[in-house]
Amino acid sequence: MSKLFKGLQTVYAHCDIPCGIYDPHIAQLAALTIIRMTDLIGASQNPHDIARYTFVKEEHGERCKQEIRVIWGDYFKEEHFAKYPELHGLVHKIMQQASQVRQTNDRTKAVELLQLINRFAEIFWETKGVKTKRIKSPQKIEEEIVYPVLE
Repeated sequence: MSKLFKGLQTVYAHCDIPCGIYDPHIAQLAALTIIRMTDLIGASQNPHDIARYTFVKEEHGERCKQEIRVIWGDYFKEEHFAKYPELHGLVHKIMQQASQVRQTNDRTKAVELLQLINRFAEIFWETKGVKTKRIKSPQKIEEEIVYPVLE
């Protein structure tokens, strides 16, 4: 060991990076992207474009899973699971649904994924004492998404 590090004490953090900043919005945007890519795949005749859209759709399916997994694993605590007994099952459904949308070009399944993530977002914001509202997304896909009501 180098003299530079000799005598330093080892420290431990309770999580990877204890920033405390979490937001399900990225998962919601990824779900909207999946819906958009599914629509574009269905409308395209160009194999090159279909391949690109499929790649993006699959990438965003994984992004949904990652964002939900991080919030579920790092933010939610036992008191949240006690208050929202559906939470574990909801996360499991999101994981399964995100896999299904990666495997198919079924718009209905993509919209179902967004709905599951919206429910997750409602629970998340409720645990922070923040009211939510559902509004049509301002994106090209006009599905409803959950927004926090910031006053």
